[in-house]
Amino acid sequence: MLTDQQWAVLAPLIEACRPHRKTQHHDLRRTIEAIIWRCQNGAKWRSLPAQFGPWWMAAQTFIRWGRLGVWERLLAMPQEQGVQLGMTFLDGTNIRAHQKAAGAAPKGGDGARRPAGEALGRSRGGYGTKVCVIADGSGRAVAFSLAPGQAHELPQAVGLLARLPGVSRWVVADRGYTSHAFREHIWNLGSRPAIPPQRHEAPVACPPRIYHNRNRVERLWARLKEWRAVATRYEKRASSFMGVLYLAATFDWLKN
Repeated sequence: MLTDQQWAVLAPLIEACRPHRKTQHHDLRRTIEAIIWRCQNGAKWRSLPAQFGPWWMAAQTFIRWGRLGVWERLLAMPQEQGVQLGMTFLDGTNIRAHQKAAGAAPKGGDGARRPAGEALGRSRGGYGTKVCVIADGSGRAVAFSLAPGQAHELPQAVGLLARLPGVSRWVVADRGYTSHAFREHIWNLGSRPAIPPQRHEAPVACPPRIYHNRNRVERLWARLKEWRAVATRYEKRASSFMGVLYLAATFDWLKN
Protein backbone atom coordinates (compact mmCIF):
# COMPACT_ATOMS: atom_id res chain seq x y z
CA MET A 1 0.00 0.00 0.00
CA LEU A 2 1.13 3.53 -0.75
CA THR A 3 1.27 6.00 2.09
CA ASP A 4 -0.52 9.32 1.67
CA GLN A 5 2.87 11.00 1.37
CA GLN A 6 3.99 8.63 -1.39
CA TRP A 7 0.73 9.07 -3.27
CA ALA A 8 0.99 12.86 -2.98
CA VAL A 9 4.32 12.65 -4.83
CA LEU A 10 3.28 10.00 -7.36
CA ALA A 11 -0.23 11.21 -8.25
CA PRO A 12 0.80 14.42 -10.10
CA LEU A 13 3.33 12.46 -12.15
CA ILE A 14 0.74 9.88 -13.17
CA GLU A 15 -1.81 12.55 -14.02
CA ALA A 16 0.76 14.27 -16.24
CA CYS A 17 1.57 11.20 -18.33
CA ARG A 18 -1.50 8.93 -18.30
CA PRO A 19 -4.10 8.94 -21.11
CA HIS A 20 -7.14 11.08 -20.37
CA ARG A 21 -10.51 9.91 -21.59
CA LYS A 22 -14.04 11.20 -21.26
CA THR A 23 -14.76 8.51 -18.68
CA GLN A 24 -12.56 9.02 -15.63
CA HIS A 25 -10.61 6.06 -14.26
CA HIS A 26 -12.45 4.54 -11.30
CA ASP A 27 -10.37 4.69 -8.12
CA LEU A 28 -7.03 5.33 -9.78
CA ARG A 29 -5.04 5.12 -6.54
CA ARG A 30 -6.34 1.63 -5.79
CA THR A 31 -5.46 0.47 -9.31
CA ILE A 32 -1.92 1.86 -9.11
CA GLU A 33 -1.45 0.25 -5.70
CA ALA A 34 -2.58 -3.08 -7.18
CA ILE A 35 -0.09 -2.78 -10.04
CA ILE A 36 2.76 -1.92 -7.67
CA TRP A 37 1.87 -4.76 -5.30
CA ARG A 38 1.82 -7.27 -8.11
CA CYS A 39 5.14 -6.10 -9.62
CA GLN A 40 6.89 -6.04 -6.26
CA ASN A 41 5.67 -9.51 -5.30
CA GLY A 42 5.71 -11.24 -8.69
CA ALA A 43 2.27 -12.75 -8.10
CA LYS A 44 -0.34 -13.72 -10.66
CA TRP A 45 -2.79 -10.97 -11.51
CA ARG A 46 -5.61 -13.24 -10.34
CA SER A 47 -3.90 -13.49 -6.95
CA LEU A 48 -4.33 -9.80 -6.14
CA PRO A 49 -5.89 -9.34 -2.69
CA ALA A 50 -9.55 -8.36 -2.76
CA GLN A 51 -8.74 -4.96 -1.23
CA PHE A 52 -7.29 -3.91 -4.60
CA GLY A 53 -10.53 -4.42 -6.45
CA PRO A 54 -11.05 -6.45 -9.65
CA TRP A 55 -7.76 -8.03 -10.74
CA TRP A 56 -8.57 -7.58 -14.40
CA MET A 57 -8.85 -3.80 -14.02
CA ALA A 58 -5.27 -3.54 -12.74
CA ALA A 59 -4.00 -6.01 -15.36
CA GLN A 60 -5.69 -4.25 -18.27
CA THR A 61 -4.51 -0.83 -17.10
CA PHE A 62 -0.92 -1.99 -16.70
CA ILE A 63 -0.77 -3.72 -20.11
CA ARG A 64 -2.56 -0.93 -21.99
CA TRP A 65 -0.44 1.80 -20.44
CA GLY A 66 2.66 -0.20 -21.34
CA ARG A 67 1.65 -0.24 -25.00
CA LEU A 68 0.88 3.49 -24.88
CA GLY A 69 4.28 4.35 -23.37
CA VAL A 70 2.85 5.69 -20.10
CA TRP A 71 5.37 3.93 -17.86
CA GLU A 72 8.26 5.23 -19.96
CA ARG A 73 6.92 8.77 -19.67
CA LEU A 74 6.49 8.25 -15.93
CA LEU A 75 10.20 7.47 -15.57
CA ALA A 76 11.06 10.60 -17.54
CA MET A 77 9.15 12.84 -15.12
CA PRO A 78 11.54 12.72 -12.11
CA GLN A 79 14.50 12.91 -14.51
CA GLU A 80 13.43 16.46 -15.35
CA GLN A 81 14.88 17.48 -11.98
CA GLY A 82 18.34 16.71 -13.37
CA VAL A 83 20.38 13.77 -14.64
CA GLN A 84 23.94 13.68 -13.30
CA LEU A 85 26.19 13.47 -16.36
CA GLY A 86 29.61 13.65 -14.73
CA MET A 87 29.72 9.87 -15.15
CA THR A 88 27.29 7.51 -16.82
CA PHE A 89 27.30 3.74 -16.48
CA LEU A 90 26.41 0.98 -18.93
CA ASP A 91 25.61 -2.50 -17.71
CA GLY A 92 23.53 -5.50 -18.65
CA THR A 93 22.07 -8.47 -16.85
CA ASN A 94 20.33 -11.69 -17.78
CA ILE A 95 16.79 -12.07 -16.44
CA ARG A 96 15.40 -15.58 -16.33
CA ALA A 97 11.95 -15.88 -17.88
CA HIS A 98 9.21 -17.81 -16.13
CA GLN A 99 7.73 -20.62 -18.19
CA LYS A 100 4.49 -18.64 -18.55
CA ALA A 101 6.36 -15.80 -20.27
CA ALA A 102 6.84 -17.90 -23.39
CA GLY A 103 3.20 -18.31 -24.36
CA ALA A 104 2.35 -15.14 -26.28
CA ALA A 105 0.83 -15.81 -29.69
CA PRO A 106 2.85 -14.53 -32.67
CA LYS A 107 1.71 -11.30 -34.33
CA GLY A 108 3.12 -10.58 -37.74
CA GLY A 109 5.54 -13.28 -38.83
CA ASP A 110 5.94 -16.88 -37.84
CA GLY A 111 6.38 -18.23 -34.33
CA ALA A 112 10.11 -18.71 -34.80
CA ARG A 113 10.60 -14.94 -34.98
CA ARG A 114 8.29 -14.11 -32.06
CA PRO A 115 10.78 -14.76 -29.23
CA ALA A 116 13.31 -12.34 -30.75
CA GLY A 117 10.61 -9.71 -31.22
CA GLU A 118 9.61 -10.11 -27.59
CA ALA A 119 13.26 -10.10 -26.41
CA LEU A 120 13.26 -13.74 -25.34
CA GLY A 121 15.94 -16.29 -26.14
CA ARG A 122 18.10 -19.07 -24.80
CA SER A 123 21.54 -18.55 -23.29
CA ARG A 124 23.75 -20.54 -20.95
CA GLY A 125 21.63 -19.22 -18.11
CA GLY A 126 18.46 -20.62 -19.63
CA TYR A 127 15.48 -19.02 -21.34
CA GLY A 128 15.35 -15.33 -20.65
CA THR A 129 15.98 -11.72 -21.56
CA LYS A 130 19.08 -9.54 -21.68
CA VAL A 131 18.33 -6.17 -20.07
CA CYS A 132 20.77 -3.31 -20.58
CA VAL A 133 20.63 -0.05 -18.64
CA ILE A 134 22.32 3.31 -18.78
CA ALA A 135 22.55 5.01 -15.39
CA ASP A 136 23.57 8.50 -14.38
CA GLY A 137 26.35 9.47 -12.00
CA SER A 138 24.15 8.86 -8.97
CA GLY A 139 23.40 5.30 -10.06
CA ARG A 140 19.82 5.96 -11.21
CA ALA A 141 18.39 4.36 -14.34
CA VAL A 142 17.95 6.71 -17.30
CA ALA A 143 16.90 4.21 -20.00
CA PHE A 144 16.66 0.49 -20.72
CA SER A 145 16.87 -1.76 -23.75
CA LEU A 146 15.87 -5.38 -24.18
CA ALA A 147 17.34 -8.18 -26.27
CA PRO A 148 17.01 -11.98 -26.32
CA GLY A 149 18.91 -13.75 -23.58
CA GLN A 150 21.71 -14.95 -25.87
CA ALA A 151 22.40 -11.45 -27.29
CA HIS A 152 25.57 -9.49 -26.54
CA GLU A 153 25.33 -6.22 -24.62
CA LEU A 154 27.54 -4.13 -26.90
CA PRO A 155 25.03 -3.61 -29.77
CA GLN A 156 22.64 -1.97 -27.30
CA ALA A 157 25.20 0.58 -26.08
CA VAL A 158 25.08 3.19 -28.86
CA GLY A 159 21.30 3.46 -28.67
CA LEU A 160 21.39 3.85 -24.90
CA LEU A 161 23.97 6.63 -25.09
CA ALA A 162 21.72 8.44 -27.55
CA ARG A 163 18.97 8.54 -24.94
CA LEU A 164 20.96 10.64 -22.50
CA PRO A 165 19.69 14.23 -22.18
CA GLY A 166 23.21 15.54 -22.74
CA VAL A 167 26.86 14.58 -23.11
CA SER A 168 28.45 12.71 -20.25
CA ARG A 169 32.01 13.47 -19.20
CA TRP A 170 32.82 9.78 -18.61
CA VAL A 171 31.20 6.58 -19.93
CA VAL A 172 32.00 3.69 -17.60
CA ALA A 173 31.40 0.04 -18.50
CA ASP A 174 32.91 -3.39 -17.91
CA ARG A 175 34.89 -5.58 -20.33
CA GLY A 176 31.71 -6.68 -22.09
CA TYR A 177 31.70 -3.30 -23.82
CA THR A 178 35.33 -3.27 -24.89
CA SER A 179 35.61 -2.32 -28.54
CA HIS A 180 37.88 0.11 -30.36
CA ALA A 181 34.95 1.25 -32.51
CA PHE A 182 32.79 1.87 -29.45
CA ARG A 183 35.54 3.80 -27.67
CA GLU A 184 35.95 5.91 -30.81
CA HIS A 185 32.22 6.56 -30.82
CA ILE A 186 32.41 7.77 -27.22
CA TRP A 187 35.28 10.12 -28.04
CA ASN A 188 33.33 11.48 -31.01
CA LEU A 189 30.41 12.29 -28.73
CA GLY A 190 32.72 14.42 -26.58
CA SER A 191 32.93 11.93 -23.71
CA ARG A 192 35.79 9.84 -22.35
CA PRO A 193 35.57 6.05 -22.05
CA ALA A 194 36.54 4.12 -18.92
CA ILE A 195 36.30 0.58 -20.26
CA PRO A 196 39.04 -1.95 -19.45
CA PRO A 197 40.41 -4.10 -22.29
CA GLN A 198 40.12 -7.85 -22.52
CA ARG A 199 43.07 -9.66 -20.96
CA HIS A 200 44.47 -10.63 -24.36
CA GLU A 201 44.24 -7.05 -25.72
CA ALA A 202 46.76 -4.24 -25.56
CA PRO A 203 46.33 -1.87 -22.59
CA VAL A 204 44.09 1.18 -23.00
CA ALA A 205 43.48 4.15 -20.74
CA CYS A 206 41.00 3.28 -17.99
CA PRO A 207 41.58 5.41 -14.88
CA PRO A 208 40.99 3.29 -11.74
CA ARG A 209 39.61 6.28 -9.85
CA ILE A 210 36.80 6.48 -12.43
CA TYR A 211 36.25 2.78 -13.06
CA HIS A 212 35.93 1.97 -9.36
CA ASN A 213 32.64 3.87 -9.38
CA ARG A 214 31.04 1.18 -11.55
CA ASN A 215 29.66 -0.42 -8.40
CA ARG A 216 26.94 2.25 -8.54
CA VAL A 217 25.23 0.54 -11.48
CA GLU A 218 25.64 -2.85 -9.81
CA ARG A 219 23.90 -1.48 -6.72
CA LEU A 220 21.18 -0.16 -9.02
CA TRP A 221 20.50 -3.68 -10.31
CA ALA A 222 20.40 -4.94 -6.72
CA ARG A 223 17.72 -2.37 -5.86
CA LEU A 224 15.66 -3.01 -9.00
CA LYS A 225 15.73 -6.78 -8.50
CA GLU A 226 14.13 -6.37 -5.11
CA TRP A 227 11.01 -6.18 -7.27
CA ARG A 228 10.33 -9.85 -7.99
CA ALA A 229 8.82 -9.08 -11.40
CA VAL A 230 12.19 -7.57 -12.35
CA ALA A 231 14.30 -10.41 -10.96
CA THR A 232 12.20 -12.92 -12.93
CA ARG A 233 10.35 -12.07 -16.12
CA TYR A 234 6.69 -13.07 -15.91
CA GLU A 235 5.50 -10.85 -18.78
CA LYS A 236 4.85 -12.31 -22.20
CA ARG A 237 5.17 -9.03 -24.05
CA ALA A 238 8.32 -6.95 -24.12
CA SER A 239 6.27 -3.77 -23.67
CA SER A 240 4.83 -5.14 -20.42
CA PHE A 241 8.21 -6.18 -19.05
CA MET A 242 9.61 -2.76 -19.91
CA GLY A 243 6.69 -1.33 -17.94
CA VAL A 244 7.85 -3.24 -14.87
CA LEU A 245 11.38 -1.90 -15.31
CA TYR A 246 10.19 1.67 -15.78
CA LEU A 247 7.94 1.47 -12.72
CA ALA A 248 10.68 0.06 -10.49
CA ALA A 249 13.18 2.64 -11.77
CA THR A 250 10.70 5.47 -11.15
CA PHE A 251 10.38 4.47 -7.50
CA ASP A 252 14.16 4.29 -7.26
CA TRP A 253 14.37 7.89 -8.53
CA LEU A 254 11.71 9.07 -6.10
CA LYS A 255 13.49 7.47 -3.13
CA ASN A 256 16.81 9.02 -4.11
